[in-house]
Amino acid sequence: MHGGSPASARLLGYGRQDVAEEDIAAVVEVLRGDYLTCGPATELFEESIRAATDACFATAVANGTAALHIACLAAGIGPGDEVIVSSITFAASANCVLYCGATPVFADIDPDTWNVSPASIREKVTCKTKAVIAVDFGGVPVDHDAIRAICDEFGLTFIEDAAHAIGTRGHGGAVGSIADITTFSFHPVKTVTTGEGGAVTTDDPDLARRIQLFAKHGITRDVAQMRCPDEGGWYYEQLELGYNYRISDIEAALGASQMRRLPEFSRRRRELVAYYDREFAGIPEVSFQLDPSPEETTRHLYVLRFDLEVLGVGRRFVFDALRAENIGVNVHYLPVYRLAPYAHVRHESRK
Repeated sequence: MHGGSPASARLLGYGRQDVAEEDIAAVVEVLRGDYLTCGPATELFEESIRAATDACFATAVANGTAALHIACLAAGIGPGDEVIVSSITFAASANCVLYCGATPVFADIDPDTWNVSPASIREKVTCKTKAVIAVDFGGVPVDHDAIRAICDEFGLTFIEDAAHAIGTRGHGGAVGSIADITTFSFHPVKTVTTGEGGAVTTDDPDLARRIQLFAKHGITRDVAQMRCPDEGGWYYEQLELGYNYRISDIEAALGASQMRRLPEFSRRRRELVAYYDREFAGIPEVSFQLDPSPEETTRHLYVLRFDLEVLGVGRRFVFDALRAENIGVNVHYLPVYRLAPYAHVRHESRK
C-alpha cells in the first residue's frame, strides 16, 4: 500500500469457477444437439441435484434469487405475512420476501457460527410470521434441529437458503433434504457453477408441484391438474401467475458436469479450510467462523473477523492493504437492514 511489490503477481479473487475440459465438452454437446432449453440436459442436472442432496424433488432455475422467490411463492407468502431472515446475508435472502409483498423481520446471528440464532428467531415470532429463511453462512449448516423445532411449534415453513452449501451435510443428512424447501445458487463464485443458475429442492410433493408451476409461467400440461383434460395433446392450462425462471440446457449441461466433480471440490475446500484454521489460530487479532462439523461442510467462503480495536486501524485500512497485495478480499456482508429498501423495517428486539 506504501510501495513495494504485491504478495501476488495477479489479483486472487475470493472465488472463481473451476471449468475443466469435460465441462466444456458437455456444453459443446448441447450446442451441437437439438435442445438448447427445456431438454434432457436440464433433466440430467436436476437428477444430479437430487442425488447429491437426497431430496425427492429438484427444480433447476435461472439463478439463486429466482429460487428464493419461488420458494416463498410456493410457501404461500404474501401481503400481511412476516418472514424471519438472517440479518447477515446477501440481500436476495430478504428481497424475495419483499417480492411477495410480505415483511422481512431480521434475526440476529450466533457470535460463533455466524449463522442465524435460533434464540433470536424465537424472539421474533409473531402471529403474522409465516416462514423462516435460514442461511447457511459460508456453507456451514444452520442449526436444523433447533429451527425445525421452532417452525413445528408455530406452524412455520422452514426455508433453507443454501446458496453457499451445496455438498454440505447437516444434523439430519444432506443439505437440500432437511428443511421444507431448500434453495441453491450456481453463480461462478460458488462451489458448483452453471454460469448463472439455481435450484429448489423439497421432499413435499405438493410444494414441488407449486415450485414447478411458479418456475414455468404457472402453466401445466399435467392432465391430472387440468379442468379440461380431454381437449387434446396441444392443450395446457395456467394455474398460477408464474414466472419464466427456467434454466437453459446450455447452463444445465455445465451444471451436471460440475456436479460430477462435487466430491473433488468439497475435498479440496476442506483441505484449504483446515490449513487456514491452523495458520490463523496463532494470530490473536483475528477470529474465524466456528464449524462444529468441518468434515461434513463444503465451504463457499472463508471469513476472518479482525479485532480492529487491538490492531488500532479501521476496516477500510485492512481492506485496502490486502487489496494492495492483490489479495481480492471482500466484505461479507453489509447488514441487510442497513440497505435502502429496508429503512422502514424494524430489526431490534420484539420481546
